[in-house]
Amino acid sequence: MHRAEIEGKGHCLAKILITPAGLDYDPSEVAVPWRVLSAVGHEVYFATPDGQRAFPDELMLTGEGLDPWAIVPGLRRFRAIGRILAADANARLAHAELEHNKRFLSPIRYKDLRASDWDALVLPGGHRARGIRPYLENVELRPFVISMFDAEKPVGAICHGVVVAARAISRKTGRSVLFGRKTTSLTWAQEHLATQIARVTRFWDPTYYRTYIEEPDEPDGYRSVQAEVTRVLASPADYQDVSPTDPDRSLKNDGRHRDTLNDARCAFVVRDGGYISARWPGDAHTFAKVLAKAISEAA
Repeated sequence: MHRAEIEGKGHCLAKILITPAGLDYDPSEVAVPWRVLSAVGHEVYFATPDGQRAFPDELMLTGEGLDPWAIVPGLRRFRAIGRILAADANARLAHAELEHNKRFLSPIRYKDLRASDWDALVLPGGHRARGIRPYLENVELRPFVISMFDAEKPVGAICHGVVVAARAISRKTGRSVLFGRKTTSLTWAQEHLATQIARVTRFWDPTYYRTYIEEPDEPDGYRSVQAEVTRVLASPADYQDVSPTDPDRSLKNDGRHRDTLNDARCAFVVRDGGYISARWPGDAHTFAKVLAKAISEAA
């Protein structure tokens, strides 16, 4: 990957922090931004709750275990749905490189983070409840997120990472740092479709794609990422999704196509000043490029 391939490269290199969940982070949403931002020449570091290296959701890294026959010993490696929904070749290659990165292997603890030490922040996602719920509910990370927004430094959030920002409530305003901003996230349409697929392909674990499940008295989708994020915004209209008139709408919404460094047709990324958001791993390259541009402009 060459620096000239990435829009928004600046003369001033930035010190950027990525905060993956300690367990079950999405490999594409961590490794692709790391690779793109590092290729520009920025210094990219990592932080985890306890300062120990993070581990990805292996199902999303390999695709093994996402097909209905995966429950049968010896058939797990045969992928069909797993080939579509898991990390693609670009992301797997980036992740393989990431696992040899010294900064990734020796992360900083959340509680030691100070906004004055950083130029930009990346909040990646993941969906598997056992690892992602502790990440979304971590109270040590939130003050740092708030301080980055207060300092008007570039912040990128993708997929469930947007929930981390949504739950960061400013003491100054009593509202989420996303209040008054436009954003996207994993959409309910995407989350619901994945759940419908899992009922067949992972029938022994049908809620694998749902981080939170509705209570009996709650409407369908109430605990979805989109619903939670929308509830903290100044207006429901501030939640952004692909326009019905977008000529590439089918590519952006079919759940099968992923962007590349040089092809953003299937990606959907929202920028509101220095805040950049995206929906899912299929947006990761474009998300990172837009963030790189924001960082360059803020330098």
